[in-house]
Amino acid sequence: MSDGIFIGLGAPEKDGGLPQYLNLRRANRHGLIAGATGTGKTVTLQGIAESFSALGVPVFLSDVKGDLSGISMAGSPTAKNADKLVERAREIGLENYSYADNPAIFWDLYGEQGHPIRTTVSEMGPLLLSRLMGLNDTQEGVLSIAFKYADEEGLLLLDLGDLQSMLAYCAENADSLSARYGNVTKASVGAIQRQLLQLESQGGAHFFGEPALDIHDFLKVDDKGRGYINILAADRLMQSPKLYATFLLWLLSELFETLPEVGDPDKPVLVFFFDEAHLLFDDVPPALEDKIEQVVRLIRSKGVGVYFVTQNPIDIPEAVAGQLGNRVQHALRAFTPRDQKAIKAAADTFRINPDLNVETAITELKVGEALVSLLQEDGSPGIVQRTLIAPPRSRLGPVDAKERAIIQSISPCTGKYDTAVNRESAQEILAARGQAAAAAAEAAKAQAEADKAAAAQAKVEAKQREQELKEQARRDAAAAREAAKPSALDKAVQSATRSAASSVGRQVANELGRAVFGGSSRKSSGGIAGKLVRGILGGLFK
Repeated sequence: MSDGIFIGLGAPEKDGGLPQYLNLRRANRHGLIAGATGTGKTVTLQGIAESFSALGVPVFLSDVKGDLSGISMAGSPTAKNADKLVERAREIGLENYSYADNPAIFWDLYGEQGHPIRTTVSEMGPLLLSRLMGLNDTQEGVLSIAFKYADEEGLLLLDLGDLQSMLAYCAENADSLSARYGNVTKASVGAIQRQLLQLESQGGAHFFGEPALDIHDFLKVDDKGRGYINILAADRLMQSPKLYATFLLWLLSELFETLPEVGDPDKPVLVFFFDEAHLLFDDVPPALEDKIEQVVRLIRSKGVGVYFVTQNPIDIPEAVAGQLGNRVQHALRAFTPRDQKAIKAAADTFRINPDLNVETAITELKVGEALVSLLQEDGSPGIVQRTLIAPPRSRLGPVDAKERAIIQSISPCTGKYDTAVNRESAQEILAARGQAAAAAAEAAKAQAEADKAAAAQAKVEAKQREQELKEQARRDAAAAREAAKPSALDKAVQSATRSAASSVGRQVANELGRAVFGGSSRKSSGGIAGKLVRGILGGLFK
């Protein structure tokens, strides 16, 4: 089958073994690679991934243990177990088996073992952030309000610093935001801020910022037409399982929102392999599980195939497992009741093979052997076959630091993501607003104090003016009184006038007395009547 990926050789039948091919036209119908530790599922993943690359299909895979980085280097006849690989190739009829490398790009959220992968807080959105921080419904609602307000005000939420600043603003303006959007409490905001600090301590700050990942950089092919294999260094990331799971879900969501509808292309646009897939579903709230199911179901029409790699097939929720058309099941152990349940569940998902007892076979599979059921050309599942898995052509084992550095130096993304950019966003804008508000408040305070001082000074000046006016009035009154007093000359004239008037009066009176009463003697003029007349006349001349 020229348009498919050779998975391995099925169990011998009358006419020999039946080759198992993954149909490229059905590769976007997703798949599952499951099996207990040490049964060979990682090697199976590596072989399928390099086959996709050779056919021009870009691949993304998470390297949880660090050994998948070897897919970038050709295998070696001197490597450990090389003889077993050659023997397996001969056993399944791979006559042209040879070692080959693959074009690879290394990625790392922490920027240590590959190009940094960043996204902005806005692109992540409140739902995935709530999942990442383990928020309850109330806290998630408050976080959604913060996003809503930031969007309406044109405040870019790029990194965790922006989100912290936005939450601080929400706490300070809780009353006005509550009236506009619904209840916003300082307690809820504080709880979110504490979770953000925990996220930052787990390395989340490395994931949020710019330059943000351009999802099209995962879709590159090299000059030979081979699809690049994008390898995410996830060994350290696994120490923060929530961040790991949320990142993978964000990546799927970003692809779904970015890529155009293509239906069922001749070959996938991109294929994802999610190792330790159970982390994507552990303790996931129903709303988020619904979103995962929706993305997995709909992203098929974007030409993207998603392959979950996990130890136990029951780790995948039924709603999602029902979307996985291509299945490779390695051995499971029946040590516990849960293991037995998993074996039965796995057996029930396969199309029945009358010549094969699936439940028994699952426990008997050897390393490098698996039960395989792949979608046929018409989209129906093929009959399950016990299959010897084809060996990969690349190295089984990790690259060393020197080899990684060389591969990184020729990456087509060199220089694009390696230096972080911090442009003006919510943190800077809110800080500037705060500084402006503080400066305005300080200016208002200074103006108020100046106005108060001016009023006090005016009051003092008014009081001084009033005192001056009073003093001036007193002086004017005194001057008026002083001016009203007669002068010494006036007094002398008045005194002289009074004296003269008295003398004239007495003379007139004497003369009048004599004329009235007669006689010329002093006695007659000094009589009672004379005295009376003189007194009257004297008074008239005063």
